[in-house]
Amino acid sequence: MQKLKAIAVNTFRETVRDKILYNLVFFALLLIALSYLLRTLDILQEAKIIVDISLASISLFGVFIAIFVGVGLVYKEINRRTIFAIVAKPISRPQFLVAKYLGLILTILVNVSVMTAGMYLVLLFTERGLDLSLLKAVLLTCVELMVVTAIALFFSTFTTSTLSAIFTLAVFIIGSLSQELRLLAEKTGSEALRLLLELLYYGLPNLGNFNLRAEAVHHVPVPVQSLVAPLAYGATYVLLTLGLSCLIFWRRDFK
Repeated sequence: MQKLKAIAVNTFRETVRDKILYNLVFFALLLIALSYLLRTLDILQEAKIIVDISLASISLFGVFIAIFVGVGLVYKEINRRTIFAIVAKPISRPQFLVAKYLGLILTILVNVSVMTAGMYLVLLFTERGLDLSLLKAVLLTCVELMVVTAIALFFSTFTTSTLSAIFTLAVFIIGSLSQELRLLAEKTGSEALRLLLELLYYGLPNLGNFNLRAEAVHHVPVPVQSLVAPLAYGATYVLLTLGLSCLIFWRRDFK
């Protein structure tokens, strides 16, 4: 446990020093601040505009952090040859990979917390005020980012950082359009295309399960029990993806 903690903390320290991380957080906070200025477009809808843009910013920039930092977690170690010193230590490859994942998740959670605080700071100047119900949407966004991070780590175990970023971004886009894929599969006349679309629908994560932005924007009550299914789905997908990543990483030859 101490070994996992040491690697996770070291990963956190490395990622928070990454310049791209600060740039992404800066632009996210800037976008949230601009959303307050946009309230003048419709004074009656100012809180809705701010919540919509803020939650979208948290999700979008969180995904960017997960992709652009996550894909380099393993690749950097291999490229710098530091992986040989690590695997020579009394720690298994799966433990090393899981610790790296936990370190990046910690980084993402810290940055999401900063962006969420920025959103509430802006909302204090509106009629919405300190609406704690928005934390449910933020919670599912965090689960979505955990899934995307696990996918980024999975691709990084067997390919370059550039290809990992492309593949992860593609999975994120397709996963965000899962419902559209299913509708298209039902309407298409090609059996081959239908099978392909269904394979993508069931094989890739349905990220729409973690999207509560519409409910948050329109102040629709969301029962706590309705969060159980997406939380369980996200946890299952993360565990399966990490398990497959560990298997590939364990069998990989670094020579």
